[in-house]
Amino acid sequence: MLAGELYIADDPELAADLRRAMKLMERFNTAPAEDADGRRAILAELLGEVGEDVEIRPPLYVDYGYQISIGPRTFVNFGAVMLDVAPIRIGADTQIGPNVQLLTPTHPLDPELRRAKWEAAEPITIGENVWLGGGVIVCPGVTIGDNTVVGAGAVVTRDLPANVVAVGNPARVIREL
Repeated sequence: MLAGELYIADDPELAADLRRAMKLMERFNTAPAEDADGRRAILAELLGEVGEDVEIRPPLYVDYGYQISIGPRTFVNFGAVMLDVAPIRIGADTQIGPNVQLLTPTHPLDPELRRAKWEAAEPITIGENVWLGGGVIVCPGVTIGDNTVVGAGAVVTRDLPANVVAVGNPARVIREL
């Protein structure tokens, strides 16, 4: 599962990791809203790193969870999908809108390799003080620089520098901040 290396997704160890994550996601997604401490404890068990004052509104969907690192004071709105086959790093003070997808998995273009169930993944890095609008999709291998704003519904297929606004499909820089 290291960046770009092929692997078989139904490997028994990965299947056990997925089952663990599914149980923890279910507990988090159904925990009472008034039990903030309980939900935080579940996130600490599910995710690799959760900074101070992180707020994640359920539902949250992950592959394994342990490859996700979220910096302090970050807010993640409803319906986030973070497929962490490769590491996902989210910087401090980042705002993530509803229904955002951070997608590290990739699949071979070769049809025989796909049929044989081979997959790969590339890490995603989101800088500090980034704002991802509702419905943004971040594709495998993308890095988004500090202070960047990505408009609602954008599909980020390539790295974005720091201090810009990007919109569209594929996302393109429309101005500097």
